[in-house]
Amino acid sequence: MTAPTAPDLLALDRAAQDLLFRAARTASTFTDEPVTDAQVAAIHDLIRYGPTAYNGQPLRVLLLRSPESRARLLPYVSSSNRAKTASAPLVAVLAADVDFHERLPELYPHRPQARDWLSDRAGRAEQARFSATLQIGYLLVGVRAAGLAAGPMAGFDAVGVTREFFPDGRHEALLLLNLGHPGPDAWAERLPRLSTGEVVWTL
Repeated sequence: MTAPTAPDLLALDRAAQDLLFRAARTASTFTDEPVTDAQVAAIHDLIRYGPTAYNGQPLRVLLLRSPESRARLLPYVSSSNRAKTASAPLVAVLAADVDFHERLPELYPHRPQARDWLSDRAGRAEQARFSATLQIGYLLVGVRAAGLAAGPMAGFDAVGVTREFFPDGRHEALLLLNLGHPGPDAWAERLPRLSTGEVVWTL
C-alpha cells in the first residue's frame, strides 16, 4: 500500500486546492469585466471568520471605483505599479483601524476590560497592523475563492495614501489590492517556493 500524497491528506478537494493556491497567481493585467459590490460582500462574508487578536477585526477596505478616486491614488503609486492600478476594474486600499478597540465591548464581550488594555495608542496601532495583516491574507484567499484574481502591491507611498484618504488619523494604509478577472499575460513565471524541510522543524 502506497503512502498518501500531500493533496490526499487535505480536506479540500484537489480542484479547490488548485483554485486557492497551486493555480492561483498574482495578476498584473485584468479584463474589463467589473467586480461587483455583491462579489465583494460575498468575499467578506467568507473571510470575516478568520481569527484576529481579541476578535478585533481591524482591517478596513476602501474601494476606489470612480475615476476621480483613482486619480487621487495614482500619484502615490510607484511607476512600475501605476499602469496596472489605473486599468484594474477595482482597486482597494487596505488599512488598519487603529481605534478598533472601541468595538471590543461588542466583539469581545466576555472581557469587558479589553478596551482599557489597549489604551496606549502606539501599542494599539501595532496590534491593529498585525491583525489587519492577518486579515489581508484571508482576503487574498477569499478573492481567489470567488474566482477572481488579486494583485497585492506594497509599492506605494503609504504615508501619502493615509494622508490623502484617511485624514481623520484613525486608519493606516497597509497595502493596495487590484482585483478582477485576469487579462492577457496576467502573470509572470512562478518563482520558487521553499520546501517543507526548509520551513518546518521539530523539537
